[in-house]
Amino acid sequence: MSDVERDVMEYDVVTVGAGPAGLAFAIRLKQLNPDFSVCVIEKASTIGAHILSGAVIEPGPLDALLPGWRDNPPPVCVPAGEDEFWLLNKEGGHKFPIVPPGMRNHGNFIVSLGAMCAWLAPQAEALGVEIYPGFAASETLHDESGAVTGVRIGDMGVAKDGSHKPGFTQGIDIRAKVTVLAEGARGHLTKRLVKQFQLDKDSDPQAYSIGIKELWQVPAGRVTPGKIVHTIGWPADNDTYGGSFLYHLDGDRVALGYVSGLDYKDPEYKPWEAFQQWKNHPLIKSLLDGGTILSAGARAIVTGGWQSLPKVEMPGALLIGDTAGLLNVPKIKGTHQAIRSGMLAAEHLMANDLRPAGFDAKLRGSDAMAELKQVRNIKPGFKKGLWFGLLNAAWETAVGGRSPWTLKITPDWSSLDKVGEHEQPKRDYVDRSLAPRDRLQGVYFAATEHDEDQPVHLKVADTSICITRCTTEYDNPCTRFCPAGVYEIVEDATEGRRLQINAANCVHCKTCDIKDPYEIITWVTPEGGSGPNYQNL
Repeated sequence: MSDVERDVMEYDVVTVGAGPAGLAFAIRLKQLNPDFSVCVIEKASTIGAHILSGAVIEPGPLDALLPGWRDNPPPVCVPAGEDEFWLLNKEGGHKFPIVPPGMRNHGNFIVSLGAMCAWLAPQAEALGVEIYPGFAASETLHDESGAVTGVRIGDMGVAKDGSHKPGFTQGIDIRAKVTVLAEGARGHLTKRLVKQFQLDKDSDPQAYSIGIKELWQVPAGRVTPGKIVHTIGWPADNDTYGGSFLYHLDGDRVALGYVSGLDYKDPEYKPWEAFQQWKNHPLIKSLLDGGTILSAGARAIVTGGWQSLPKVEMPGALLIGDTAGLLNVPKIKGTHQAIRSGMLAAEHLMANDLRPAGFDAKLRGSDAMAELKQVRNIKPGFKKGLWFGLLNAAWETAVGGRSPWTLKITPDWSSLDKVGEHEQPKRDYVDRSLAPRDRLQGVYFAATEHDEDQPVHLKVADTSICITRCTTEYDNPCTRFCPAGVYEIVEDATEGRRLQINAANCVHCKTCDIKDPYEIITWVTPEGGSGPNYQNL
């Protein structure tokens, strides 16, 4: 269809993604100039439904954005209490006598980031920001010179075979003087723009982890609201970057999750199984036994840090928050960085007549980047194993990141060993008894919904590789790294072995787009409003 027929909406600014970065940006820009027209689009059915984080937040940037927020806090907001840091083995563990500086949370708050975004959105709307959940940006728009001029919303009502169903609605074009990408880790538009504008030519590749999280209701009397526990060690082996978080909320609830570095080597590793194993550790299981799961999900976490930050400006657009890659790994915190970068982008555009040029230098000269530079060598140090990583982290912390060297980041897709290449670790796993029993039951708690009759949004460039090379070289790791069981190799009487994609299970974590060793899986957005419906994650 020609572009002429599409409905067009025009704004000064369009923001893609209603997470903490996108909403903080919109609020700050409207605070600075109420006359700017600002639109935020969000692919989730409601604001916060695709947001998943720990989350312990540093309140400084939020204080700067909304000085009175503590008088009307978000729905889940518990002041941080005691911190504990454990090294686990299979039966027990050792509590570190000293908690690493990045994990000392005095003055911070445990929140549900999803609930916090749902709380931020009406405050943005009160300032005149227009927010449209259920609108998925399927591509960016460009002028003759290549500059970004806005986004196109995906069509609704397209059948799996590409034909138009009775309720077909053509996606509108949203044109804007500047497009602000706040898509979160591994944003699919950002991925294309980084390639198109070569934004990563002067930086290392980006790196990621996968965080898998559950929210539990546990029997009364077990929870200490505000208590924060992090663990390393079991069930991860020495060569796999893995660790957990366990945050005590109010109302007899605990938020818990497990983070696996996507630079893992073992092709048989299962991040979801590692999380379930950790939950069945005696220290954790005693807290959860007899409880129930309220919500569950998974999301990629951006971990490349200072050396992986791409250029964050291009003609007509800029990148903020985790789609740029601002998370501080040793702190396991990115929300304060997201809010900070959103505010900085608003201040930059305000001072420069909505022109992106100069924002990259402004961000690199800011506190957000100074913080990342200090810790830039900590995560890459763990590539040499847990003990080297801990010693290196202690060194980098002691010298405040002033080492004269910067460790390199390599892409996660390149880290897998081929089957049989090295002896793989013997996993000393336990028999699990806590729910969920498998990934499909986990998907139920994510409340994920996709119309089955729509084009598959996980594009595999060449499925013949899956049943030939990938089977022999890596034993089809997609069947294990996906936390939602989207990828299956099935035996078919007529077609033989083939890849089956259960796209309706997808929780939009983006792991497949990151970890596939052939780089042939591309995550594109399904219909707006599809995907998980997280509650208080």
